[in-house]
Amino acid sequence: MLVELPGAEAAEAFHAEVLRRRAAGLLPGITEIVPGARTVLLDGLAEPRRLAAEVGEWRIPPLERGSESAVEIPVRYDGPDLPDVAGMWGVTPEEVGRLHAATTFRVAFCGFAPGFGYLTGLPEQYHVPRRSDPRTRVPAGSVALAGPYTGVYPRSSPGGWQLIGTAVRTVLWDAGREPAALFAPGTRVRFVPEGGTE
Repeated sequence: MLVELPGAEAAEAFHAEVLRRRAAGLLPGITEIVPGARTVLLDGLAEPRRLAAEVGEWRIPPLERGSESAVEIPVRYDGPDLPDVAGMWGVTPEEVGRLHAATTFRVAFCGFAPGFGYLTGLPEQYHVPRRSDPRTRVPAGSVALAGPYTGVYPRSSPGGWQLIGTAVRTVLWDAGREPAALFAPGTRVRFVPEGGTE
């Protein structure tokens, strides 16, 4: 069953509620829960028709950002698009790094490439458009912004996001690790400037 929500925050809150209800044994048989930007896919439901009829009546509490520890990503704010982002934000390039590092992010969903998480948390005034001319090669570890999301490229690939920094000493995807992905939906993430926060 694919549940469509009115926006990213509603999808995150619905995803959190599904996880809570599954943990409480209220969603028997469910095998997969896959959040997206505005959807949540549920698979393996014992009674999908019943759930489809009930889900519209659920009371979904606002998303709690939680107090669990965050994954910390060391970062150098040295991206080639940092001056452009600073111009869009109306601040200095140094201030972009400070504001970004002061934010606690949450992985809304994963996709695009193994290990790539779409992180939410920046206030709306800091949302930026994708580049008008995407790059054919974005280096692995690039910290980037597009729309309401922050992301870290787990490997070199084409991309059109605004590059503001470089994650260091961080492996986002390792098939030999359990779990292979550092990010999972719901994970809290903080970016820590090399040398500490200012």
